[in-house]
Amino acid sequence: MSKDLEITLGIEEEFFLVDPETRDLVADPDPAIYDACERNRGPHKVVTEFLRSQIETNTRVCASVAEVREALVQTRRLVIDAASQYGAAVLAASTHPFASWTAQMPTPKKRYERFEVTFQEAVRRLLVSGMHIHAGFGDPEERIRVMTAIRQYLPLLHALSTSSPFNAGHLTGFKSYRLSLFGVMPRTSLPGPLNSREEYDRLVEDYKRLQFIEGANELWWDIRPADLHPTVEMRICDVCPLIDDAVCIAALYASLIRWLLRQVRAGALPPEPRTEIIAENRWLAQRYGAFAFLGDTRRGGRTDINDYALGLLDDLEGDARALGCREELRRVATIIQEGSSADRQLDHYRLARLDGAAKMEALRSVVDLVLAETRQGVDSAN
Repeated sequence: MSKDLEITLGIEEEFFLVDPETRDLVADPDPAIYDACERNRGPHKVVTEFLRSQIETNTRVCASVAEVREALVQTRRLVIDAASQYGAAVLAASTHPFASWTAQMPTPKKRYERFEVTFQEAVRRLLVSGMHIHAGFGDPEERIRVMTAIRQYLPLLHALSTSSPFNAGHLTGFKSYRLSLFGVMPRTSLPGPLNSREEYDRLVEDYKRLQFIEGANELWWDIRPADLHPTVEMRICDVCPLIDDAVCIAALYASLIRWLLRQVRAGALPPEPRTEIIAENRWLAQRYGAFAFLGDTRRGGRTDINDYALGLLDDLEGDARALGCREELRRVATIIQEGSSADRQLDHYRLARLDGAAKMEALRSVVDLVLAETRQGVDSAN
């Protein structure tokens, strides 16, 4: 692979800590969980989240998609083992099927206290988890231009990840209700088109000058330049219970970046839809997930997400081969054909209800399904 087309990757995953008996969230988990993670984390990081019932892992910097898989197995094993020692299980989904935000406790940190004072109930209701993928490549100007160009593909990336069909014990009708919950916060959703690093830096300075933010890490866009690293951080995705799905999305993201980076350098980027049009496709992905019919920005009308994805995979074939992730990329078609985590959760719940389970019993069985899928890639790697 050409040295100037190399891409490094890293993944942040946010997890819920669950009581294995009640299947509800552990509102005040034993701090020893975090201490055990810190002792055994190796090259990775484990950090607290706004709510004590959550825990976040950050993988080491990976040079390939294959290394991403190894790193995710390691970080998940780390938190699963630590949690199990102190009475908790680990759930990788972007909402818990029935937990109530009113029962949760914030982590006592000054930054979180400031957020709660500022955003009030909007932030207290954020009982959501996400997956953020960092990609390091090119120079600052190229990263901004690729970031802008990749926005039109974010709906597909999100649809593949959807894992939050429930909220507070209710069927929401969305495959990703997380984006609805998160969307009440400022500086979320899609960034506008940016054409240079200077333009981005000026925007950040305007936010700071007006005292809207203290730092660029308070721009909670679907995709953004990372504040502390020379990466572009994709933040739109739900967290995936199955490691295979997370690795597939990382492969798609990396392949898209390489494809677009080559076009940036050749002066041949694809046409850029308006932000408002991308936002409509984003909503369709959130609502229907892997079964969405997206707006066809080139020919008009709507297109089956499967047809759209297969055409894109053909375009990305050479870049996936260069990155060594053709097999992982092919899973895109499998997710669309079989459904994402949201579809499995909904099918499981409805089948349980048809079999006579009460509502809460069925919701607890959904938790069991997601707990098992969260462990699956870790257990198979033993």
